[in-house]
Amino acid sequence: MTTGSRTRLLAVATGAALLSACSDSPSSSSTPPRAEATVPSVPASSVPSSPRGTPDLSKPQTIVSGLEVPWGLAFLPDGSALVSERDKGVILRIPVGGGDPQQIYKISESRSGGEGGLLGLAVSPDYAQDQFVYAYYTAADENKIARFKLSDKAPTVIFDGITRGSRHNGGRLAFGPDGMLYVGTGDASDGEQSQDPGDVNGKILRLTPAGKAAPGNPTPGSPVWSMGHRNVQGLAWDADKTMYGIEFGQDTWDEVNIIEPGKNYGWPEVEGKGDNPRFANPIVQWRTDDASPSGAAISGDTLYVAALKGARLWTVPLGGDSPKPSAALEGEYGRLRTVGVAPDGALWVMTSNRDGRGDPRDGDDRILRFPAS
Repeated sequence: MTTGSRTRLLAVATGAALLSACSDSPSSSSTPPRAEATVPSVPASSVPSSPRGTPDLSKPQTIVSGLEVPWGLAFLPDGSALVSERDKGVILRIPVGGGDPQQIYKISESRSGGEGGLLGLAVSPDYAQDQFVYAYYTAADENKIARFKLSDKAPTVIFDGITRGSRHNGGRLAFGPDGMLYVGTGDASDGEQSQDPGDVNGKILRLTPAGKAAPGNPTPGSPVWSMGHRNVQGLAWDADKTMYGIEFGQDTWDEVNIIEPGKNYGWPEVEGKGDNPRFANPIVQWRTDDASPSGAAISGDTLYVAALKGARLWTVPLGGDSPKPSAALEGEYGRLRTVGVAPDGALWVMTSNRDGRGDPRDGDDRILRFPAS
């Protein structure tokens, strides 16, 4: 498949192409990331699957500083965290309770440029048995998904053929409550792809852990779960297994959508709420200057959404017909890329001030921790 070609499902290869990778190559940064604080923590295996407590946003703690465009975040069963650095193509491990990050993997095929590079991470729900980590990244001609053990010398591509672009590469990975791998892809700046059911761009995909189209998808044999997306970078589920997708708008509205199989979310025909019954309306919309949202996570009955251009953390109460979001951390830390709930219930938030669009501050980029109370 050549760069710029239309990505068709029939052309999607899920072969076992091997990529060069290493676990011991030095960081290119002259000032490596460093720990700022250590915190009490416990392994994921010793806490409930849905940690109780509400993150206290008045008690920020910097866990790590000096990162270069952190993007993906996932937690291992022992409570340690994996963080991807977009432009370097490396994965760092942050020890349980904090400490200096260590580079433990590099995907050499990852190519940075524009919004591309090493993006989302996910840890297998059966990690104790299979030890698989998943990564979404931009290669020379396309975006790919690979899985690997941290001891492997090379990752294995399990899904490719996702058109790459200088913008709108999507990139978020998350395992759902059903054990399937969900993928947010972007439209690669070609909105027509979003409305093409035979194209994997501008979609949310639902895959088996091996990268195949999951059984029970709306169209048998197709990986597409929902369509009509512009650039999904946030995926989350509440306790009732309701799925939420976070959508970058163009010039007018950003969105929070309840994601249902087979639904069409309208891009590029509509942005934000509309009156066309063909398209599902968002439950929340923001002006793009106030949000440009990326990662999302749910703790209790609250959806947390990291905002890039809006430079704030949006909190969205769930459960009502018309949720009323409120902003926190407005302007305090600059652009916010990713948010996640740690095994101990704390909320982790990653900045993105070194991505070429921010105003880096001393110590950027950083990971903030807000303890559960």
